Amino acid sequence: MIIKNALLLTWSPQNILIPSASLRIRGGIISDIFSHPDNFQPEPGEEIIDAHDQIVMPGIICAHTHFYGAYARGLGIPGTPPKNFPEILQKLWWKLDRALSLQDVYYSAMVCLVDAIRHGTTTLIDHHASQNAIDGSLDEIANAVDECGLRAVLCYEVTDRDGPEKAIAGIKENLRFYSRISSDPFFAGKIGALFGLHASLTLSDKTLERCQTEAANRLGYHIHVAEDISDQGDSLAKSGLRVVERLNRFGILGPDTIVVHGVHLDTSEIQRLVESKTWVTHQPRSNMNNAVGMANVVDMLQKGVRVCLGNDGFSNAMWDEWRITYLVHKLWNRDPQTMNGWDVIRMAVDNNALLANHILGGEPLGIITPGARADLIFVDYHPFTPLEPGNIPWHILFGFRDSMVTTTIVGGKVLMRDRQLVCLDEERIISLALERSKYVWQKFNDQF
Repeated sequence: MIIKNALLLTWSPQNILIPSASLRIRGGIISDIFSHPDNFQPEPGEEIIDAHDQIVMPGIICAHTHFYGAYARGLGIPGTPPKNFPEILQKLWWKLDRALSLQDVYYSAMVCLVDAIRHGTTTLIDHHASQNAIDGSLDEIANAVDECGLRAVLCYEVTDRDGPEKAIAGIKENLRFYSRISSDPFFAGKIGALFGLHASLTLSDKTLERCQTEAANRLGYHIHVAEDISDQGDSLAKSGLRVVERLNRFGILGPDTIVVHGVHLDTSEIQRLVESKTWVTHQPRSNMNNAVGMANVVDMLQKGVRVCLGNDGFSNAMWDEWRITYLVHKLWNRDPQTMNGWDVIRMAVDNNALLANHILGGEPLGIITPGARADLIFVDYHPFTPLEPGNIPWHILFGFRDSMVTTTIVGGKVLMRDRQLVCLDEERIISLALERSKYVWQKFNDQF
């Protein structure tokens, strides 16, 4: 494939913007970049796609999401509305995940993945729960990911909240899925695995110890940490330790582990994350919605924590998450100098790509350069002020909209062209998901 007439936004520090450029894709990999329209000759059999002067940039990466949360959209909670985060978990999320069948798991993933294609999000790191449909649940999500042509990292959240048998089932699901994908070259670079844990507040010492033994340094963890202050209170009551120190005692932290949220961390915990090289993901839309506070990611970045950006199950219009990140920290700190635009790029682009590459391996993601994977999106953005290397973040934050994504390509395969999905029947997927949602909502309401 040849893509021509593109304004390349490469995210390469050496040459971040290349106007009037073309690039060649072979075997799903970017093989050549031509900085002048007359510098290449198409070869027999090469498809030519004209970008018509649109911005062509790497696909967006989401560092933390929940596909299973799709059926929460528009769902009413019977009785008195939740008054705090523990009640949100008890009245909404834990009842919703118990209402899911394996078929529901598949369709909740499908609608999220269609949403991702439309919004140019090409790699997603998911954190799954379906307490009455544990065995095989990760296979259902993997099938959906494969069918949609995207990349993903999957895990099942182990928790004690429904008893020891289901905690053990969650452990087994993580290990079974990891064994499956690590032994099959088909998944290499496409689908990865982590060991999912819910949060310290729903995990006993016994379960944490068993997880550490079973994982045996084969794969990293993906766990919510100090999202709400109640997580710290629970950890102190259980162990006399704050959450990060408790997890560290069980060997959960490390360079292969993702800590989600980290809203209520003190200086010593942040330092522990630095020392252990643990990844952190930030999801400000979710934190605002749950009224749990805002993580001090500026301090984390300054201290050397590898902070990434996720969406926690909100829409895969990730530029909305970027924009909220840029704005909310100014408000939270009452300081307009807080959160520079390049800080957002460091999290959402640089660190997200480093994390995805670390887990999936293979050729680089998140950059346009020869030898990188051809995960690309076309953005129909034509600025009325100069677009320059030094002001790119602000054009994205104040100018880009998700509706501007016209084409999505993953591994050299076109998934959406001119805003039309190529390989999926979106209308059928939405119709079937809608039908399943009625059963999910009934089972949800039956728990009250």
